[in-house]
Amino acid sequence: MQNLLPEPPATLLPADVEADKALATAAETGTAGAYKTVAADHPAYSGGWAALAADALEAGEPVTAYAYARTGYHRGLDALRRNGWKGHGSVPWAHEPNQGFLRCLHSLSKAAAEIGEADEAARCAQFLRDSDPAAADALS
Repeated sequence: MQNLLPEPPATLLPADVEADKALATAAETGTAGAYKTVAADHPAYSGGWAALAADALEAGEPVTAYAYARTGYHRGLDALRRNGWKGHGSVPWAHEPNQGFLRCLHSLSKAAAEIGEADEAARCAQFLRDSDPAAADALS
């Protein structure tokens, strides 16, 4: 059976130059404190939350990573909806402003798996792949 309905257009989040610059500066030090400053100064920016989640996962703190990733995921969903996303359709990895949300989704899946939330881990992994298979491949 062929789907005759057109796919929705890809959702492309707008760039946040100031937050991107703050994250790049924080990445130079690579400390949780620097990433916390980015998240505090730019709470709607998923990139800061994604960096915190990845840092917590690397430090062996899956519950903390889960909290950071979930925050960034929800802030990313808000941004996607403000930019025309209707709950389905691609969120391209190649569009750099989308990467913070996609990284949060990946970290949420990993952290959920580490704390025994298998259903949540699988749902997030599938959502990532549905958003853009390239994101799932790049982050795996």
